[in-house]
Amino acid sequence: MDGGTSAVAGLSGRSLLRDDDLSADEFIALIDLASELRTAKRAGREQRRLTGKNIALIFEKTSTRTRAAFEVGASDQGARTVYLGPDESQLGAKESVKDTARVLGRLFDGIEYRGFAQHDVETLARHAGVPVWNGLTDDWHPTQALADVLTMRDHTGRTPGEISFAFLGDGRNNTAASLLTSGALLGMDVRIGAPTSRWPRPYVVERANDLASVSGARVTLTDDPAFAVRGVDFIYTDVWVSMGEPASDWDERIRLLLPYQVNRHLLEASGNPQVGFLHCLPAMHDLDTELARQVSSGRDLTAFEVTDEVFEAPASLVFDQAENRLHTIKALMVATLAG
Repeated sequence: MDGGTSAVAGLSGRSLLRDDDLSADEFIALIDLASELRTAKRAGREQRRLTGKNIALIFEKTSTRTRAAFEVGASDQGARTVYLGPDESQLGAKESVKDTARVLGRLFDGIEYRGFAQHDVETLARHAGVPVWNGLTDDWHPTQALADVLTMRDHTGRTPGEISFAFLGDGRNNTAASLLTSGALLGMDVRIGAPTSRWPRPYVVERANDLASVSGARVTLTDDPAFAVRGVDFIYTDVWVSMGEPASDWDERIRLLLPYQVNRHLLEASGNPQVGFLHCLPAMHDLDTELARQVSSGRDLTAFEVTDEVFEAPASLVFDQAENRLHTIKALMVATLAG
């Protein structure tokens, strides 16, 4: 076996709960497999390796890209999915997560979980006896990071260790934690540009620094947005507010994060005319959504974490990212279930 084949084989039966569950070789093997599966799908010659498999999709939070990627990816590979949406299971309400895991593990070959507490997805994995995949928790978003690194590699033609990127805005959220950890794992030049009160949690930074000491990654935290983006290949951001958060929090959050808005001036501050823009979506780049209209009410803003000018510019790679959710999630299912 070559190294990539061996790394993929080593994922059989494994769960993915956070980014550092993978070694650097396994991470690269997964995005290599995703690239191969993408090519095969586009050419109409994809081979089904999950025929007869059944996959549970537990969604305590609603979703567009994650749900669609798991369902389409499973279907492409011949597997069947059962969607258990918010209020459609007894998870944690009338039945403990531990008991639910032991039931679903007898019925399904794999389980995806998208919800709130990292402890819940870890409990599922501990007791289900089948692979469990973290589709998002409050702490981590590992399937997003896989798609992001594949997108960066696609658009530079370089290995991850030769790529630099900056995440701007709320550096304490799950996407930032996964990007920081994955970037450190892979030897990337990874930067978080955020107010110091919204830097990643100390345990995330400590883990990233430990990984960087092995990989040679450069990990930078700064509250200076212009310094964060200087010379980078990609600028990344995520939403500042979410549906369900109290409106009373919005003023302070927006005041704090507005200097980190990704706009034309920030792209220019990179000094890289080829800089790419990344966002895990959905994005509040205009007022075409209910949430954006609610947040903008009484405020002189028509965009939040990214301007519409940048979102619609040639630099924007967000829909390549969105498509790559499918290919990387499919690769994860194939590597862990196909054996």
